[in-house]
Amino acid sequence: MLDIGYSLSRRFPDPPQTDYRRADTRSLRHDLFCGDVYLADTKADRELSTAWGWVPVLDFAWALCDIVERIDRDPRGNRASVPQYAELDFTESSDVMIFERRFGWVEVEADWMPGDEPPLTFSHRDLRRESRDFLQDLLADLFDLHEGLADNPVIWDLQSRFPRM
Repeated sequence: MLDIGYSLSRRFPDPPQTDYRRADTRSLRHDLFCGDVYLADTKADRELSTAWGWVPVLDFAWALCDIVERIDRDPRGNRASVPQYAELDFTESSDVMIFERRFGWVEVEADWMPGDEPPLTFSHRDLRRESRDFLQDLLADLFDLHEGLADNPVIWDLQSRFPRM
């Protein structure tokens, strides 16, 4: 079972003068909504998480949805034996999460994991569904916290690109 979650940082609050209705893509992806994120395999009781406090949470959700689609470009889908790779890099450091899909399974690891720890493994279908649900749930939470964000055209586009499944 896959669980994706986040927490917003109190150490890195959004600037109080932010007009969320007019915030551009760069601001939404890199300057706002900082905190920490995690991917957890609840069945195996294992987690891959950040503990830095500055990860742009919306950018993480957005990039995760992009990556899930990128590693699904082989027309053979679940029958594809050739590995497909993608990396999610964190803008303020050299740390990366690595995604490798083979057949219908995706292995997720990070360069900050101990070397002897195996990657987390999820079905591609579950990762797609949960990443989109995570994005939509995160947006709903952010709409409650930030007036005008739901009226931002960049957010409208994002919601339409990655609807719930």
